[in-house]
Amino acid sequence: MEGDEGNRDQSSREEWTLLFWTTLAVVVPVIITLWCSVQRSKRKIHMKDFFRKSKHGWHCTDLFNKPTYCCVCQQHILQGAVCDCCGVCADETCLRRADRSLVCKEIMAPSRTDGTLAHRWVRGNVPLCSVCAVCKEQCGNQPKLCDFRCVWCQTTVHDDCKPSLSDGERCELGEFRSLIIPPHYLHHVNKLRRRHPDEYSKVFDLSELPPSKALQLCTLLPPGSVRVLVCGGDGTVGWVLDAIDTMKLKGQDQFIPRVMILPLGTGNDLSNSLGWGSGYAGEIPVEQVLRNILEAEVVKMDRWKVQVASKGLYFRKPKVLSMNNYFSVGPDALMALNFHTHREKTPSFFSSRIINKAVYFMYGTKDCLVQECKDLDKRIELELDGERVALPSLEGIIVCNIGYWGGGCRLWEGMGDELYPPTRLDDGLLEVVGVFGSFHCAQIQVKMANPVRLGQAHTVRLVLKTSRMPMQVDGEPWAQGPCTITITHKTQAFMLYHSAEQTDDDDDESSTSEAENDYK
Repeated sequence: MEGDEGNRDQSSREEWTLLFWTTLAVVVPVIITLWCSVQRSKRKIHMKDFFRKSKHGWHCTDLFNKPTYCCVCQQHILQGAVCDCCGVCADETCLRRADRSLVCKEIMAPSRTDGTLAHRWVRGNVPLCSVCAVCKEQCGNQPKLCDFRCVWCQTTVHDDCKPSLSDGERCELGEFRSLIIPPHYLHHVNKLRRRHPDEYSKVFDLSELPPSKALQLCTLLPPGSVRVLVCGGDGTVGWVLDAIDTMKLKGQDQFIPRVMILPLGTGNDLSNSLGWGSGYAGEIPVEQVLRNILEAEVVKMDRWKVQVASKGLYFRKPKVLSMNNYFSVGPDALMALNFHTHREKTPSFFSSRIINKAVYFMYGTKDCLVQECKDLDKRIELELDGERVALPSLEGIIVCNIGYWGGGCRLWEGMGDELYPPTRLDDGLLEVVGVFGSFHCAQIQVKMANPVRLGQAHTVRLVLKTSRMPMQVDGEPWAQGPCTITITHKTQAFMLYHSAEQTDDDDDESSTSEAENDYK
């Protein structure tokens, strides 16, 4: 009996020991994970506050694309930050020292006594394959912090060769001098106009300020000399162009900038129409992008006013929108509305161009089965330059200002035996087409069908008589009840057109050259 009880006690102790260690094995990692999460959150808040107060444009990274060394302690960096403005790199433990001791490049500063700009040197971490300006040998090829780079002209030089520079400390701003605002020029003009001394001392952050504030910088520069690179989708371009229109209202026409696009959106039809391609994912070096800006030609682009007057609301001011690309009512607007609704609910999910297009495809497939926009011709009236147009049995109407639609499709020109002359950006005309449904839209995009061409006009008027229909202007959708839509010419914008590369997926070089000739 005593032996049995001893065995049971021993077994019980073993069970409790096993339970204890099992619990410990589960609970401890959870506690450590939670502690790390809390510390990471605190660190993130702390770093965000530090970056906000800093004069550098820091951003944290733990994955450098090449061996990188701290500009303070000169050790290899595993986790740290790099300044987007001047290129200074620092280990996380050296960040505060770097912020105090290493001055970022100044956007506005006085010139030297002889009126020239001095080199602004940053030591170490020079670009790969850099060549010394003195001895013409490769720079930065030693596994340590070595050699210098000027943040203005991008000149690189060895530590030992630096005293032998032919031009001494004089900086000529390098290959892209015509794209750089010299800090001493901005300082001089700002002083003459007696503006607030710190008004233009930082880089403008468009997440905190509207583009109209940044564009006021154009008024300090020689008329007609400013070029603005818009990095984003077609909606971002429209946002900037609206701000430029505000400059016109202020009588600042002579300072209006020329606009080019780096396509980072989903469709990027305006970028495609202007020769900048259907998307950018870093495949072209930044230096080449800047060279393309220098080579680009200036073209005028029509901008349109879309006025939406809801039926029965006579005392309410009509909704007024600006249009650069296209207006549509029907299946493609429905896809855009569904996409927009879900993106607002879970914005983090829609961070990839491929995912965005896949979601568009899913909603298009759904509408092929449901056909929510059928019998549109019975619910809407169309007038082109005051003349009523008889509509066939349609599900959608698209009013285009540019050559591309639907993420890279030449809508008006068509295919096969029904080729039409290419559209122009500056002819003051809109192209109006119809589609039979979502499946017809898909056929047009893969070049298996043509749209129903309804005509061209200087003024387009649509009257939605009954029910609610999805509508969109330049990818911004909404659901609209009975109303009258009037599209009239608003103004023209100066855009930069890049003609060096073919942007259509088609290999037909003749159509591309015709489009280029029309722009010219």
